[in-house]
Parts: sequence; C-alpha cells; structure tokens
Amino acid sequence: MDQTSAPLSDKKVETVIADLLRAGVVLSALVVLAGGILFLVRHGFSPVDYRVFRGEPGDLRGVSAIFRQALQIDPRELIQFGLLLLIATPVVRVAFTVFAFAYERDWTYVVVTLIVLGLLIFSLAPWRL
Repeated sequence: MDQTSAPLSDKKVETVIADLLRAGVVLSALVVLAGGILFLVRHGFSPVDYRVFRGEPGDLRGVSAIFRQALQIDPRELIQFGLLLLIATPVVRVAFTVFAFAYERDWTYVVVTLIVLGLLIFSLAPWRL
C-alpha cells in the first residue's frame, strides 16, 4: 500500500496523537483546577496541623471509588480523578498507536507497542507483586 495515498497517513496519526495528548492534559488540568477551587471554597479557612502526617484516605486509593466519589462532586476526589486522567492520557496514546499500527499492518510495531501497553497497565495495576 502506497503510504502517500493511505487514508491514515503518518502526519494524520501524529496530529491525532498530539490532539489526544493536548486534550487529555487540558481536561485533567481543568478537573484538578475545579477540584482545587471547590476544596478551597469548602476548606480554605480550616486550621491546618502540619505536625501530624495524614496519608490519603482509603477512598482515594481505588480507581472505582475515586470515579464514584468524583461524580458526587467531592473536591478531593475531583483532584484525584484529574490526576488519574493525567496518568491515563499517555496510556490512551499508546493504545491508539496500537490501532494505528494495526491499520497500517505494521505488525512489528503492533507487537512492540502492545508490549509497552502491557507494561504500562501492569505498572499501574494495584495487584502488582
């Protein structure tokens, strides 16, 4: 297949990837900003005790719990959800490139990109050893 007449050119793939990354970063920044503003509105004048370290509450550690709480417009959960979106952005980019390489029938790059995607997902999975 001639690459110049292919419906999915390299330039088009690069443009889609750039738009995907840009949209993911902007969306995550807006969600974190909204959560931060909401947090400051609700807790901005609360006294802070820096002598005692308090880690993340348990409900901020699971993806499904974060998503559920973010839908309830909880400020901390919105911030956490925005950070999840930021982490998911490059993962979605790699997943997109798997499909782009498969469409172009470049099987070597499909396999290599699937390995990279598998490593990314494995590194983010909570059940790691």
